[in-house]
Amino acid sequence: MRNSTPRRSVRWLWAAVDSLIVVGSVVIAAFLRYDFDADLALATPVLTLTALAVAGQLVLGSIIGPYAVGHERGSYEEIVDVGKTVVAWTLPLGIVGMFVDQRFGPRSLAFTGGALAMLGMFGARFVLRAARTRPDQLTASHKRVLIIGAGDGGRQVVRSLRRDRGAGLMPIGLLDDDSHKRRLRIEGVRVLGTRADLPEVAEQTEATTVAIAIPSADAGMIKDVRDTAAELGLDVMILPRTSELFGRPDANRLRSLDLADLLGRRPIELDRSAIAEHIQGRTVLVTGAGGSIGSELCRQIARFGPSKLLMLDRDESALHATQISVTGKGLLDDDSVVLADIRDEDRLLEVFEQHRPEVVFHAAALKHLPLLEQYPMEAWKTNVLGTLNVLRAAHAVGVRTFVNISTDKAANPSCVLGYSKRVTERLTADYAERDEHTYVSVRFGNVLGSRGSVITAFTAQIEQGGPVTVTHPDVERYFMLIPEACQLVLQAAAIGRDGEVMVLDMGQPAKILDVAETLIEMSGRRDVDIVFTGLRPGEKMSEELFTPGESIRETGHPLVSSVDVPMISADAVARTRHQHPPASADWMRRAAVPVTDSSREGATA
Repeated sequence: MRNSTPRRSVRWLWAAVDSLIVVGSVVIAAFLRYDFDADLALATPVLTLTALAVAGQLVLGSIIGPYAVGHERGSYEEIVDVGKTVVAWTLPLGIVGMFVDQRFGPRSLAFTGGALAMLGMFGARFVLRAARTRPDQLTASHKRVLIIGAGDGGRQVVRSLRRDRGAGLMPIGLLDDDSHKRRLRIEGVRVLGTRADLPEVAEQTEATTVAIAIPSADAGMIKDVRDTAAELGLDVMILPRTSELFGRPDANRLRSLDLADLLGRRPIELDRSAIAEHIQGRTVLVTGAGGSIGSELCRQIARFGPSKLLMLDRDESALHATQISVTGKGLLDDDSVVLADIRDEDRLLEVFEQHRPEVVFHAAALKHLPLLEQYPMEAWKTNVLGTLNVLRAAHAVGVRTFVNISTDKAANPSCVLGYSKRVTERLTADYAERDEHTYVSVRFGNVLGSRGSVITAFTAQIEQGGPVTVTHPDVERYFMLIPEACQLVLQAAAIGRDGEVMVLDMGQPAKILDVAETLIEMSGRRDVDIVFTGLRPGEKMSEELFTPGESIRETGHPLVSSVDVPMISADAVARTRHQHPPASADWMRRAAVPVTDSSREGATA
């Protein structure tokens, strides 16, 4: 509100300027018409027309023109409003003078005066805009910025930097791979070459920073620019993708590169109507609600309006944090927060019978590969028997949709974690045959920033001064953002068919060494070493999303595909509950990878 009076004053100052332009334009048009005869050019008819033109400009300009709102000076919007206003008074005055009344001077005077007035108003605004965007004096405190991309994003960034004197960033050149933009100038800043010319142009211009102003830039391009800039000792900034922006892509949106940029993980498009139809008005239960995936699932599910959201976990502190993030309150005083262990079959059945959920997302699991290699029985008790308990409880109360959160390690498994999660996929497929309701699994890989992930481990090691431990220089993994993974889980739940394993598009795998080097570079610490420790038992060099021989099918979403897995009898697995399988991965390995895919019982027969 404090700025409204100055803005209004500026508008009416321009109204006064425009009025003088109108007076001058009509008088000049009259002098031209009367061959510079002052007596005729300044006669009463001409002055009457001049007064009417000024009145029209002020009245119409305050209603439909540039004085009704505060425009950026010389903007497209202001030019349109100026043009509309001049045309609005020129046409009626010209028509009256030409066909109705000759007392307003020559019949063409209104049209000629209006045209000159429009040119004058445009010219005044362009002169001011040019004066404001003149090259500024570079100082030692300015960062000299080379902007990559001379499209809409680059134009907005250049203009914003020109206007923001306090940003400390000065655009000194543009690079664009479009050869047609060579020699193009934007606000006085020239296109100096293509991305391939970055080293040469950076040296010539003494650039200190590179700004990627292409909102659609992919991970490959970003990484290429980052690597080149690193060799040249340049900082790198980026303009986020258009889908992440609200409003115009200006310089205030520039930020430093993050790991998600370099891995190419960006927000995705969802069929929200299908997800809403699946969740809205229904009772939804999430197991493992205190974990990274479970808590984000809860936050996203809450946006789709379930009649009730039940958050189940055995970790009371994690449940408390999830409730705060979902509801804004952490009182733990209502039954939407469920303290229970999925290993406890009777407790789970009690919870399901009390609340009778219609949709279940089963995210509770043990996931640390090295620990589960040491303690395979824990994977058996939680990941296999725990999942069986949840499946049994869901089946007992008639859950409409059951979604089992799996992992890419379940594809062609080679470790205890993979074996146990493969068995859960087969168990879920078995329950899909038991009634008419939908039971599906969703398979995806590593999640950026999830609790205990390689990212958090590397970050902690860097903060301690290193070394950062990487198993092998060539090991690579798939990565997703937590929100992205959960969005696709919801999408898969909405489109999944009974018994299928839905496989999320993980993009291109990234080398763990590249991730470690990027995190070290982003930390600003150059003294952190990387140590190679060797592959751990059960660990693959590269993860797979599909088991050899699986038939991959498309689904209703381009980022989700599906495969079938052979069922394993839940009854056969349950019979081992009170037995004591050897404390090794042998049983799970045989159950996860049966001799033939058509074997219903697998190794349990």
